[in-house]
Amino acid sequence: MKSLKSLCFYGFLALALLAPSSVGAVEGGRYLVKSNSQFWKNAFNARHEFKDGFTADLNDWQIRFGKLLGVSVEPVPVLQILPEEVTRIVPSDQTPWGVEYVYKDPLILKTSGGEGVKVAVLDTGVTVGHPDLKNRIVGCKDFTNMRFPVVDGKCEDKNGHGTHVAGIVAADGGVDGLGIFGVAPQSSLYVFKVCGLNGSCYADDIASAINTAADSGANIINLSLGSDKESSLISESINYATSKGVLTVAAGGNDGPYFASIDYPAAKKEILGVGAFGVNLAIPDWSSRGINSQTLSYVVEEKDMEFAAPGVNIESTWKNGGYAILSGTSMASPFVAGLAAKYWPLFALETSPADSLRNFLHLNSLDLDGLGDDDSTGFGFPRVQ
Repeated sequence: MKSLKSLCFYGFLALALLAPSSVGAVEGGRYLVKSNSQFWKNAFNARHEFKDGFTADLNDWQIRFGKLLGVSVEPVPVLQILPEEVTRIVPSDQTPWGVEYVYKDPLILKTSGGEGVKVAVLDTGVTVGHPDLKNRIVGCKDFTNMRFPVVDGKCEDKNGHGTHVAGIVAADGGVDGLGIFGVAPQSSLYVFKVCGLNGSCYADDIASAINTAADSGANIINLSLGSDKESSLISESINYATSKGVLTVAAGGNDGPYFASIDYPAAKKEILGVGAFGVNLAIPDWSSRGINSQTLSYVVEEKDMEFAAPGVNIESTWKNGGYAILSGTSMASPFVAGLAAKYWPLFALETSPADSLRNFLHLNSLDLDGLGDDDSTGFGFPRVQ
């Protein structure tokens, strides 16, 4: 028979663990619990499991009680999508200027490429019924649901950012042939919703989606999101995806023109970090800079910017089936991801397609912003050969 002291302890434990999650929540309530104990996973209703522990939505009572019993708890970082501005429009051209620049053809009427290539877009979701995207989507998951860690078959975009990014990669002209074209309109999209309506994205949801993309056979991942600080969860997932042969492309950030202002995860050397330029090939002040001028030329190192792509006044698909013009490195990244999808089949049978393709993009880049490997554009602007 349990003593009164034991009953009090277990009663207090139950009260602490079952207290409403809205009480005293900070940092959005999402935490990394550094324990692999099944007891704590059950008690805290684990969301995503990782090598160093699991994440969960906790309140002050749960945090204090866990720490009292020696459990290490730390906030999960929040990243942001990276648009600079939005203008809603009616499409004016089936091949917007950014697509024409990538293809080096101002008269191009439609694009091609990417057949059999799977691109994972980790963002705010997508408007699944958009006529220019509906035939491109082969996978759809929501990692932002508060009740369930992952909801299969759900990825509806209430923000618009993810739909815009997906269109740059793979818009196929629409079922009526009157829509716009992305860079690789025959590629297939895994749409993983990792960011909410306000554009905030929990690092654990992103990390879990990266792992899922790698395990699902994605060839390329696009991350049009970022933060000033590195997330260990995301970095570990990037390493895992890289080990599975996945090529990851990320927005460099909108924190320029300052030296070393490149965002994570784009700052990781395993990732193709992309800055932005406008129709006149000029680099906008807001596009983040790397540290290329202080590292080895034409060798990708930590915090180097690797490429630049169209990122100012970019026309693409939008929520509710429409179109919009956005600016930001969020728009530049999917141009490179789309170009990678277009050329992936050329290297698919090689031992390391991602590495070979990355070198190919280096060799087929237009030098920008002065001669050499510079802070704002790295190797330059990769284009169709």
